[in-house]
Amino acid sequence: MNHKLDAFLNYLTVEKGLSANTLDAYGRDLARYVGFLLEKGASQPDQVTATLVLAFLGSLKNAGLSSRSRARTLVALRTFHRFLLAEGYANGNPTRQIQAPRTLSSLPKTLSLEEVERLLAAPVGDTCLDRRDRAMFDLLYATGLRVSELVGLKVSDLQLDVGYLTAFGKRSKQRIVPMGESALEELRNYLDQGRPLLDKGRGSSILFLNRSGNGLTRQGFWKIIKRRAMQAGIRKNITPHTLRHSFATHLLDNGADLRAVQTMLGHADISTTQIYTHVTRERLKRLHAQIHPRG
Repeated sequence: MNHKLDAFLNYLTVEKGLSANTLDAYGRDLARYVGFLLEKGASQPDQVTATLVLAFLGSLKNAGLSSRSRARTLVALRTFHRFLLAEGYANGNPTRQIQAPRTLSSLPKTLSLEEVERLLAAPVGDTCLDRRDRAMFDLLYATGLRVSELVGLKVSDLQLDVGYLTAFGKRSKQRIVPMGESALEELRNYLDQGRPLLDKGRGSSILFLNRSGNGLTRQGFWKIIKRRAMQAGIRKNITPHTLRHSFATHLLDNGADLRAVQTMLGHADISTTQIYTHVTRERLKRLHAQIHPRG
């Protein structure tokens, strides 16, 4: 089974062109699955039954995984077994009739305009790290980039003279995203007075560097934004996507076209973008209940 898993991951890389993050997620979920099957004595694809698949999903529930995580894992299992069937490694697909766990539709968490301003102002010093953090936060809020896109940016992806950058999203899809004047100012400040001190003459192509001169990771950014949020007195549970969610919600609050927001976010399907219209409606309902005399 492990050899067939390797063949499947190679297929996703070469044939499907999935992003490194998606491949990592598939690899983790399926390695856990194959380990479970081997423990149960199923070392060949045709020894895997729907009962075994359900038992594996049940073990994930017992381990505390959310219904959303289990539904994501089932997608990986289905794709894996379809591959095994198509390549002639198996005679059937044990996941075909298995229903995905029901997931609750949770709205993305956002910051208010006042909270965004406090977060953007949190790195108050003139050190190279303060300049970097101001540039990162301003850029994220101005563009709605995914954090993986932010940390993957190269200096050559910036077109500062025209106020645009080139982002590479899921499946390496390229899009052009406009930047605001505030983000441009902070970027120029970082490029002139912050980044050279972090790069130390190495000539790195990566835009945002850590104190060692290497490119930031998503995990590194997560630690930074949580620390800066505490500095700003924000007690919400901030994730790396919080500024992206806030970007989209605030645009729609101020009358932006849904299709334009979809393009800037890099969503393939507009239904993904529509979740932010729900956020806006929920905010209006709360506002009405708080302010209207008969709310």
